Amino acid sequence: MSMHTPPILLDPLLDRGSAFTLEERDSLGLTGRLPSAVLTLDQQAQRAYEQVREEPTDLAKFIYLEQLHNRNEVVYYRVLADHLAELLPIVYDPTVGEAIKRYSHEYRLPRGIYLSIDRPQDIRRALESLRLHRDQVDLVVATDAEEILGIGDWGVHGIQISVGKLAVYTAAAGLHPGRCVPVVLDVGTDNENLLNDPLYLGMRHSRVRGRKYDDFVAAYLETVADLYPNALLHFEDFGPSNARRLLEEYKDHYRMFNDDMQGTGAITLAAVMSALKVTGVPFREQRVVVFGAGTAGVGIADQLRDAMVRDGLDTTAATRLVWLVDKQGLLVDGMPGLRDYQAPYARPRAGVRDWADGPIDLPTTVQHVRPTILIGTSTSPGTFDRHVVTEMARHVERPIILPLSNPTEKIEAMPSDLLAWTDGKVLTATGIPVDPVNHGGVHHIIGQANNALLYPGLGLGTILSGTDRLTAPMILAAAEAVAGQVDPRAPGAPLLPPVSNLRASSAIVAKAVIHAAGAQAGTRHPDDLVQAVQDAMWQPAYGPLPKELGEPS
Repeated sequence: MSMHTPPILLDPLLDRGSAFTLEERDSLGLTGRLPSAVLTLDQQAQRAYEQVREEPTDLAKFIYLEQLHNRNEVVYYRVLADHLAELLPIVYDPTVGEAIKRYSHEYRLPRGIYLSIDRPQDIRRALESLRLHRDQVDLVVATDAEEILGIGDWGVHGIQISVGKLAVYTAAAGLHPGRCVPVVLDVGTDNENLLNDPLYLGMRHSRVRGRKYDDFVAAYLETVADLYPNALLHFEDFGPSNARRLLEEYKDHYRMFNDDMQGTGAITLAAVMSALKVTGVPFREQRVVVFGAGTAGVGIADQLRDAMVRDGLDTTAATRLVWLVDKQGLLVDGMPGLRDYQAPYARPRAGVRDWADGPIDLPTTVQHVRPTILIGTSTSPGTFDRHVVTEMARHVERPIILPLSNPTEKIEAMPSDLLAWTDGKVLTATGIPVDPVNHGGVHHIIGQANNALLYPGLGLGTILSGTDRLTAPMILAAAEAVAGQVDPRAPGAPLLPPVSNLRASSAIVAKAVIHAAGAQAGTRHPDDLVQAVQDAMWQPAYGPLPKELGEPS
């Protein structure tokens, strides 16, 4: 006969383990079911942190934290919040990529909602199984997992990216974990290894595209918006053929956000804003080369183009100041495989015919364009080499170079090399965490263009604002709020604030977003918006237990 486990010990939002007081143990039927000592949350968090530190690999640390997440969410988020800079790369990029690859083999407990394209009729019933009321969901993160973190198509394994994204939202911006829902849209996979893995947990057929796919996404959006009309609908790691198209189609109909496009573009915009405070050269006089013309690269191009328009240029003139280079070369009219969202940036072939006999590579583009800003989203390591960088620096006093690809083995250049090749004049931020660099007697702190500096606060501000759409001015306000947290003009100063202070950063961003939305939702006193944001942020602490433990908390 198996021993009955009290339900409260199986609910990660309610379980507090050894922190249950003796009185709580008596009232909840837990007498004798826990060790005698009553620990504080601080003690529990200390023990959990010691345990995670003892795990031998980053993947083992991820698995330990996942199990803690499934057991006690308060302790999980307390440890995460206390050690965010250290643990963010464990619970999210890059370690989550390894966990995603092993999901079917490391599977323990389901977390989130799994929607199958083969059973679209189940969408409503699946979401209703959460037993959450219309006003009890603030955020839904969904992925179809076609383009996960640069590792490609991982089918149903993508649920881990939704879970990880929500963990950052909660740790960084205080969104209540019980009001956030991770979703995977299982539309099949083209990953042959998964299709031939007998333990694979997803739909065992190739990725569905075309009308059936579009109808499935439309049914998901219609249903989730109907059930949870106040929720922000976050799209993550959709493939290049769908990400931008779906955002353009639905952004005016739903409260919708795509971090790969909008978040990446906005955090890069923030870094450029900081750099221009140093150079003093306005946006309208910039020349931008983006190496890597996928979803992220074009999203960045769009944000920088829009900044030029705000600075006085018309859209056509601003677009002509942005050059996109992909692995097949500079984008030009009529290039095979050119996507619709890339087309506005394709150069007229006649204007660049004299640059090269065949495809125009990055060094040739830099030579002719003489860019003031060079951005890398290519995942092609070492491509910002000495030749490219010194050629750029010949024509620009303070070159702005942002190698944003990650993980480390895919970065276009390391800041230490960029500083050496430009005699310390480069203004740089990276997509990976990088230790400070000493050059020419100056201690250079390298800012990380981590979307986590922006999207948690943007999400919190959008939710608190009460606005029914996430607009371009709100995203711009978030970028300005991030850039405004540092003074980049001191020697060696970073272009972006540190990741270690994300909760404070997110609160500043949320306040700016609410102002941009033209709302003062969530506060009786508009002048005290800062306090209203703080009050709205969930804290990882044990509060009163709900009177009826069976009800959603």
